[in-house]
Amino acid sequence: MSKFLKSIGHTTVAFSLLCLGSVVLAQSTAYPHVGRNATPKEVAAWDIDVRPDFKGLPLGSGSVEKGQDVWEAKCAQCHGVFGESNEVFSPLVGGTTVEDVKTGHVANLLRPDFPGRTTMMKVATVSTLWDYINRAMPWTNPKSLSADEVYAVTAYLLNLAYVVPDNFTLSNNNIADVQQRMPNRNGMGTQHALWPGKEFKGASKPDTSNVACMKDCIPEAKVASMLPDYARNAHGNLAEQNRSIGQQKGVDTTRPEGKMMAVLGAPANPVATAAVAKPVGKPADPALALLQKHNCLACHAQDRKVVGPSLNDIAKKHSGKPDYLAGKIKSGGAGVWGSIPMPAQTATDADIKTIANWLAAGAAK
Repeated sequence: MSKFLKSIGHTTVAFSLLCLGSVVLAQSTAYPHVGRNATPKEVAAWDIDVRPDFKGLPLGSGSVEKGQDVWEAKCAQCHGVFGESNEVFSPLVGGTTVEDVKTGHVANLLRPDFPGRTTMMKVATVSTLWDYINRAMPWTNPKSLSADEVYAVTAYLLNLAYVVPDNFTLSNNNIADVQQRMPNRNGMGTQHALWPGKEFKGASKPDTSNVACMKDCIPEAKVASMLPDYARNAHGNLAEQNRSIGQQKGVDTTRPEGKMMAVLGAPANPVATAAVAKPVGKPADPALALLQKHNCLACHAQDRKVVGPSLNDIAKKHSGKPDYLAGKIKSGGAGVWGSIPMPAQTATDADIKTIANWLAAGAAK
């Protein structure tokens, strides 16, 4: 009898577990066979945006002085030591004045003859600077800065734009006060109701509201535009017209577009030649693999100058000098090829030696 009851008990437990599994499965079938709900921890890892009301801003602080150190090590190679360079990206700093800080309107934005538009001229909220630096910088290693480093870099940019003094320390406690000194703070409104709730007075509904109909869809539109050859040089050669803020060099408009692409080393018809394009290098080549691994190719190309000199030019200038090249790679610096600094490389000595030997031997693909 006890053996029979024991058997009945096992059957009951198994049936109960089967029913429980069915209930759990039924609770997660809003989208059958498509993933699962994200856990709170997974949501928190992605929820890093900082709003204009500073919701989402983490605790932390950073001084202008610290920001300059971080900037020169991780930012200056693309943006210039003082944020004014156009070697890779458009200038961040320039065009703002002390008077703009007082009024909240950048006067140069109203001048049709002003030659450029920098980030500090246009951005209206300091949260935008903090948020973008935090999620996207450095370009070669996004999200690698600590919260304190982001505060420091933001403080350095603000200092360059006359918003905060040299001895200032930006923190989550005073960032709202700094917002009241942004040069273009009155140049753009935040009453847009892009978030739920009533944090922003006067905003009742979003400025756009669309409903996807999912029917009678038009074919995919193909839009293309070009500057006719007869109009390319109508205002002189753009490549020779440097702006007062940053380099901002244009293309050589004395040449037709197709010929100019050929001069730069790009195919006149990239689509037609994409199928036969050669790979950058052999995957088996250890030096090329290491250049890719350590983000060297973000600033150096094989046969042309990008941010730094081409690998071929380095190999030609320092042929047979592996020890010298290894030292320069490891320590970084500026002045050999121009004013844009190269950050110190954190690769292992073995990896640096492999790259240096490859360069010293001619940098052959």
